Order: sequence, then C-alpha cells, then structure tokens
Amino acid sequence: MISFVIKRLLQSVFVMLAVALIAFSMFRYIGDPVSNMVGQDTTQAEREALAERLGLNDPFFMQFGRFVVKAAQGDFGISYKYREPVSHLIEQRLAATLELSFVSAILALAIGIPAGVYTALRPRGLLSRAIMTLSLVGVSLPTFLIGILLILFFGVILRWLPTFGRGDVVAIGWWTTGFLTVSGIKSLILPAITLALFQMTLIMRLVRAEMLEVLRTDFVKFARARGLPDRSVHFIHALKNTLVPVITITGLQLGSLIAFAIITESVFQWPGMGLLFIQAISDVDIPIMAAYLVLIAFFFVIINMIVDILYYMVDPRLRADNAG
Repeated sequence: MISFVIKRLLQSVFVMLAVALIAFSMFRYIGDPVSNMVGQDTTQAEREALAERLGLNDPFFMQFGRFVVKAAQGDFGISYKYREPVSHLIEQRLAATLELSFVSAILALAIGIPAGVYTALRPRGLLSRAIMTLSLVGVSLPTFLIGILLILFFGVILRWLPTFGRGDVVAIGWWTTGFLTVSGIKSLILPAITLALFQMTLIMRLVRAEMLEVLRTDFVKFARARGLPDRSVHFIHALKNTLVPVITITGLQLGSLIAFAIITESVFQWPGMGLLFIQAISDVDIPIMAAYLVLIAFFFVIINMIVDILYYMVDPRLRADNAG
C-alpha cells in the first residue's frame, strides 16, 4: 500500500511540473507582462527597469524554477486588473466554487446510483423507462440551456428561487458558507441542480450498464443458486462489483465539476473561481489564468490520488498484483 501511494505521489509531481510549465509559458507567449502593468506614459527606461526587477531578463529555466517555488507557496503574483495578489482573489472565491461543486457531486451520487440500480433491476418497468427517457435530457441539453430554463421557470415564472448571486453568507475564519442562511441555501439550489444534472445522468447510466453486466455473471447466478435473498445478491454481491468502475468515473467527474463550473457560474453569476477565470480571459489577466490552471490540475491530482487508493482498496486484484 505504501509503495503504491509513493508511486502515485511521484507521478503526481511530474504531472504538476508539466502543468506548471504550461502555465508559466503563458507569461512569456501571451501578451507582455510589463505592458500590462504600466501605463502608456511609461518611458522605455522605466519599462526595462521593471522587467529587470521582475526577473524577466533571467534565463528561462531560472524564471521557471522561481515560478514553481512561488506557486508551491501559493504565490502567483499580482493580478493585472485588480492590482491585488492572485492568492487573495482565489481565497475569496474558492469557498464558493468548492461549495457548489461538492453539493452538486453529492446530489449526483445520491440520485444517480439509486436510480441506476433501480433501472437495472427493473429494466422493463414503466418508471424505469421514464427515468431513462429523462436521462436523455440531462445528457443531451447543454448546461447553459438547462440553467436558463431553470431560471425562467423557478425564478421568473414561479418566483420561488433567486436567479443570481450567492445570497447571504457567513464567514467562518477565511471560509465563507451559505449553508447557515436561508437565502444562501435558496441561491445554491438552481446552480447545484444545473451543474449536477449531466453528472447525475452519466453516473446513473454507468451504474445501470455495469449492474446489468454483473447480474449476468456466474458468481451472481451461483449466489442465487445458494438461496441467498435478492437483497443480498443485489446490494452486497452485484453492487459492490459495480462500484469499481463507478468510483473511477465519479472521481474524474468531481474534478470536472470543479474545473468546468465556469458555465454554471457565468449563467448564475456565482462568485466563484470559474467566473473569475472567465473575466480574466476577457481582460488577458495572465496571473489569474495561470493560477487557475495550476489549481485545477492540483485538484485533479488529489482527486485521482484518492480514487486510486479507493480503487486499490475495493479491487482485490490490484492488491494481489502489487503483492506479486
């Protein structure tokens, strides 16, 4: 187990270095940092002095090494637009994105797995067919259209839920949460459903397909022949073996929720990192773009690490191969 984790850690370090190299390249090949930080009246001598002070005249690998060391400390420089440390801007918005992503992930799992199991156990039932038909909507419709439709129906026509913003939040240290206020919970419902819908239908269809395949295997037939009750066969033998690929896909989808919450945050004006990244692209704010890229890669690496460990614990074949 320890050697397995060490191997994954080493792989993660190489992945993060590759992502850091891509993020650092944006400073050199997208725009001019000096021109973005000074005004039009700045003289050439002042520009050269600023470039020297920022270390832009140093060799490439020296600049890259300095970037990696500062990034490891959470220092991504100063935003060109906001004139504030990028780490401070991300700290203000990180809680909103993580809160939205984790609520969406829990919603997708809580509905997707039971719905997948139900439709696999009763594939010809009327409710199962209705669920499968509705799942096509979640897979086919783009996220922004789902968000707009939810805003139109629940926010404009019925006026039940707010259509933008995060509502009232409560600060707990540096973390801010809307779970402790009524308006915060109401503001979270529509964007969480919008972000979770695609992941929910994907997990449901995956669980259904895997469950149908496992139910046809010999060990399930043997369990039935032994006289085990259906509940034991379905939820102890079949579902456990179904969860092996589901854990992998779910982990990747959780990373996708964090990375691709951009569209949902833009539709609902949710004050998270995705909205900050969209604004940084329009303003060519390279420090924010680079920080977002590195941070999302870090989340993916951590999530994949957890998924690999869970996969290792669930699948005895991996433990046997590692022992061998």
